[in-house]
Amino acid sequence: MFCIQTIIIFVPLNIETHIDMNIKLSQKQIGKRITGLRKMKGLSQEDLAKSVKISRPSLAQIELGNRSVDILELQKLSLILEFSLDDFMSKDFSASQEVEDKEEIKAKKQEERISVPALHIRKFKNVLLYILERCAGKPNVGETVLYKLLYFSDFNYYELYEEHLTGAKYRKLPFGPVPQKLDTIIDQMIKKGQLQRVKTVFHGYPQTRYLPLEKADLTELRASEKEIIDRVIEQMSDWSAAAISNYSHKDMPWLASKEGEEINYELVFYRDAPFSVRNYGDEIEAQ
Repeated sequence: MFCIQTIIIFVPLNIETHIDMNIKLSQKQIGKRITGLRKMKGLSQEDLAKSVKISRPSLAQIELGNRSVDILELQKLSLILEFSLDDFMSKDFSASQEVEDKEEIKAKKQEERISVPALHIRKFKNVLLYILERCAGKPNVGETVLYKLLYFSDFNYYELYEEHLTGAKYRKLPFGPVPQKLDTIIDQMIKKGQLQRVKTVFHGYPQTRYLPLEKADLTELRASEKEIIDRVIEQMSDWSAAAISNYSHKDMPWLASKEGEEINYELVFYRDAPFSVRNYGDEIEAQ
């Protein structure tokens, strides 16, 4: 069994005169209320964290109910999210859905921008070719390792820049995240003479490998995109299929997704070390 943590917030009388001094709310309740208010305002976690002057993972931990919020932080949140501490601390509080049309439209547009990646096939092909240029000669880099290098390139870039690299959608499968439509894209590239598929045996197991037959067009990649891909390659391209699969299974986007379903890019903002690629310094909160 486990018990839900609770926090007691003591509020100075000169802040709000009618707040019950001994109201108890669980951290989960507080986190849920803050999340609802933030989304209603159409703010990203990054926007709100900057305004409150805390790190993004700190805010993420608050919203998940894994970190307490002190009264000064709650005051700042009340000013930015425009809520009354009286209402917030009441038992029947709920984030109002009655907002102006402009705010609803803004929130919907932002949600669509964040949660619906659009596949850029040309970019995806060049990322694939570039990774293979760097790694195809390594005996461990078969389909399993290749899929994970693509996954971490895409999701690490999104965490750092809040933009999609290739826009590929990934699905949670038993052996780890797999980019959707990859077989179709690879077949197209083979027919165009851009790739060659090779069947081999590695450590006694059958392995499918891909060899690049042309160079990636690096004009398709920004310097920031290439940098992220290079970091992933340097960190993981020598790992075995088992090692990189096990590592991907501990990454929050994969952990928090259901088997067979699409993995939401937004889940990168709930990563902890060593998976997070943002430099949060000492402000990262331990769970």
